[in-house]
Amino acid sequence: MSPLAEYEEIEVPVRGGSLAALRWPAADPDAPVVVALHGITSNALSWAAVARLLDGRVTLVAPDLRGRAGSARLPGPYGIAAHTDDIAALADTLGPGPVMLAGHSMGAFVAALAAVRHPDRFGPLLLVDGGIGFPAPTHLTPDELMTAVIGPAMDRLSMTFPDRAAYRAFWQAHPAFTDAWSDEVDAYIQRDLTGEEPELRSSCRIEAIRTDGVGLFDEEVLSAVRKLPVDATLLWAERGLMNEEQGLYDEGRLAAADLGGTRVEPVAVKDVNHYTVLTGDRGGREIADRLVALARG
Repeated sequence: MSPLAEYEEIEVPVRGGSLAALRWPAADPDAPVVVALHGITSNALSWAAVARLLDGRVTLVAPDLRGRAGSARLPGPYGIAAHTDDIAALADTLGPGPVMLAGHSMGAFVAALAAVRHPDRFGPLLLVDGGIGFPAPTHLTPDELMTAVIGPAMDRLSMTFPDRAAYRAFWQAHPAFTDAWSDEVDAYIQRDLTGEEPELRSSCRIEAIRTDGVGLFDEEVLSAVRKLPVDATLLWAERGLMNEEQGLYDEGRLAAADLGGTRVEPVAVKDVNHYTVLTGDRGGREIADRLVALARG
């Protein structure tokens, strides 16, 4: 197993308190900066493999988004637009120039909207298995919509676990991680836990997850990729959330999304699923190399 790349914990003043973030510094203090955003029930340590594979070539800063992990105490209102305000505040602390944005899953939607709302703060985008949305089925209630979006992940938020080993076992049984466990994945899932034994639980605030999930279907969020002021690459995973053959995207779905005329270039990543496109070495290396290429212009 690979040891975690060394990082520092930072805090940024935002509405209602402080946003927690992890910073993996580049070898060169003048190197470009990437702000990396996690998925809907995830946290900053989901980017640990990418940080290791960047190997100090750029500075990577990954926040715990409002309502999760180190930022769990931040109050509402939640939503995709609220995250963009937090990310703009984070970018303001990182220096005068525009920073690159990367986002995985829901984080990709946040990144796209942040680039549209704050065009002076952000440079090129890397969207990882997210950012391209589809209109919500009109017959579904918000709760049904959330089940369709993240399914079993919502169930996890109301569960308790007697100890950290039990939480590890829960995740190791997840089809996405059956053959893809690592120290980095372990650290990432453990960062999610809060409370005391024997009633540990996810740090994710259900209200935040629900608001953010439904917000993915807002027209402003869905249309953001069509209004980008910068170029973007979409790295889409071949397999899905449960390691199923059907991923969130495929050639047909992307054709239906009609990205012609946008600034988005879709690129398939083979032999990865929705999680391992970020947490595994194959996907993490693809992300790291593309971030370095974007940094070099």
